[in-house]
Amino acid sequence: MRIISRRTLREFWEKHENSKEQLKSWYRETERASWKNINELKEEYPSASILKDNKIVFNIKGNRYRLIVKMNFEFQISWILFIGTHAEYDKINANEL
Repeated sequence: MRIISRRTLREFWEKHENSKEQLKSWYRETERASWKNINELKEEYPSASILKDNKIVFNIKGNRYRLIVKMNFEFQISWILFIGTHAEYDKINANEL
């Protein structure tokens, strides 16, 4: 799976150092993945929340941070739409990203 863009993650973990290892791990796992649909993704990430339009919310660092990604399973591309603290997540409408 191609991820757009790692830079977003890097900029976040530079501000939130305690998220670095888990975000790097998520990036490596997703990059190696070849999920064909949401169900396959949920097998690996059962706590991920599914939103409309193939948007997925991942809990990072014990739900301290939230990562929202839009997946295109057909073309094996994922776009990082949002990464933030749980409090920042609560202030947005994730379905409107």
